[in-house]
Amino acid sequence: MTFFSFWRRFWPALAVAPLLAGGCEPGGEAEPVAPFAATPYELQIPSGMPARPAIPADNPLTQEGVSLGRMLFYEPRLSRNSSISCGSCHQQSKAFTDGRARALGADGQEHARSTMSLANVLWEPNLNWDGAAHTLEDQARLPIENTVEMHQSLGEGVRKLQQTALYPPLFAKAFGSQTVTETNVLKALAQFERTLISANSRYDQFLRHETDLTRDEQMGAFLFRSHPGEVGGIFVRGAACHHCHLETTGLFGSPEFFNNGLDATFADAGRGGVTGQATDQGKFRAPTLRNIALTAPYMHDGRFRTLEEVLAHYNEHVERNSPFLDPNMLLSNTPRGTKLDLTPLEQQQLLAFLRTLTDSTFVQNKQFSNPFTP
Repeated sequence: MTFFSFWRRFWPALAVAPLLAGGCEPGGEAEPVAPFAATPYELQIPSGMPARPAIPADNPLTQEGVSLGRMLFYEPRLSRNSSISCGSCHQQSKAFTDGRARALGADGQEHARSTMSLANVLWEPNLNWDGAAHTLEDQARLPIENTVEMHQSLGEGVRKLQQTALYPPLFAKAFGSQTVTETNVLKALAQFERTLISANSRYDQFLRHETDLTRDEQMGAFLFRSHPGEVGGIFVRGAACHHCHLETTGLFGSPEFFNNGLDATFADAGRGGVTGQATDQGKFRAPTLRNIALTAPYMHDGRFRTLEEVLAHYNEHVERNSPFLDPNMLLSNTPRGTKLDLTPLEQQQLLAFLRTLTDSTFVQNKQFSNPFTP
């Protein structure tokens, strides 16, 4: 075989090989991926929490990936004017919320919704208030490219990261290539967010027999998990919080969506905006109650400033004419009553219990903090 016949015969395969090796993708030219071995990240699942969740096979947790994701989480270059990062709206001291009724974007615009906590999101099958994303990899793109939030295409963010001296070597350590790609940015962010586990509140310590709760706190826990109604001829009082905020999972939230009687008509369609179903109008995900004392203001639009206002809503102000209202909103501690009717003492006991869900080690964990600040 002559040189030219060899070249003609094998040229197509030779030409495509570099593309296959580099995994060509928007955000950088293809580069051959050198053999590398990232260090597995050992995720510790505390007692009382669900079993280890399924981690995507194409994005296993590694020490290098988690470390890179932490840096990207606090990286303002991912916003249009390099003014905010993911960590701007998800502040560790506030259990990864921001203390605002509605999130504030890179251009100073106010979002229609408040910032949700990121505690224990590795177990969440539905993300955001309306469940618009189902994986952390998918969710991470949304705030970056939303014009009211970080307001920048992910491709532009990748270009900016690629031009730094800092990031290409870190991507090589985490993913085997110095080429920064959109996929690997999202993977790294998701890896870091999967490590944000909160399970060391006073209530967790009580369940582990490491501390005691006061009588009022224990009475509040009883009210939290009790359904008001007659049991064995005795009327049991309760707040029925457990229907939407599942204590049995350890997460104190729910993957489901609920109309909790905030409005009779809906300025925000909530889950209905995703599904297009009339029955989903005005329904929102029940967020975790872990660290709830740190995540004010409350509800999807931040309308309630305090936990007392939240409880007053459920106790006295549920909009009973709201379409497709969750039936648990109609419960009462007064037979045939039209309100929940908790007594002032019961309300204080319930609030006392909710405050036992604060995890001070979570909001002070240096592994979750901004790596760019001393």
